[in-house]
Amino acid sequence: MEEKNNKGKQLTQIEKWLRKHKLEYSSATRHPFIYSIHDGSIDFSCYKKWLDREYVFVKTALVPFAASVLLKAWKESINSSDVEVILAFLAYLNDEISWLKQEAPKWHISLTSVVVDDKPLLDYFRFFERLTSPVVKYTEAITILWAVESVYHNGFEYCLEEGNNTPNEMKDGCKIWGNENFKQYCQSLENIANRTLEEALDEEVSMIEVLILEFLENIVRFWNMNLGGT
Repeated sequence: MEEKNNKGKQLTQIEKWLRKHKLEYSSATRHPFIYSIHDGSIDFSCYKKWLDREYVFVKTALVPFAASVLLKAWKESINSSDVEVILAFLAYLNDEISWLKQEAPKWHISLTSVVVDDKPLLDYFRFFERLTSPVVKYTEAITILWAVESVYHNGFEYCLEEGNNTPNEMKDGCKIWGNENFKQYCQSLENIANRTLEEALDEEVSMIEVLILEFLENIVRFWNMNLGGT
């Protein structure tokens, strides 16, 4: 018997994964780093670590990956509107980079002196570098793109929920990913990913599931680094 969502409809592939891997997804979206922002207990030094690492991550790993997804959409997608959705993501990344540059002086951070030598961060970068390969199919790439932005949205949205004690200095950052417009954008990515997953072979879907779990492991390690862990 097919599982159904709360609207009585058959579960999409992503909904099935979110149910199956609820613990792994929650480990990323309700990580102690996210919790510490939400409850106001975060050490500002941890937030500063995240700011500089996030800047390097976006410029070094996420921008090239997003560009590769755009190229795959242009070559492989049967729906021309996919290209427009991914172009919007590149605009989001540009806005994020601009925001990080504005924030850096407030926190006395030099973004040009960030050294990337932590193994978890290097592993994280290599994960996305692998996904820029031409042999990686559009379905894989767009699904991982959804996963990345979904984790950021759900995590930082939590930091803005009623009853939060998020420090005022961090609320603007949380609003970048936690706002309603970005929620709708993540839904657009999810719709595209589900559409392509419906057309994929079973072995491809299984492989993408493994990739999502690998991504979740990497983002948890990335959050860990900001708290001084590995």
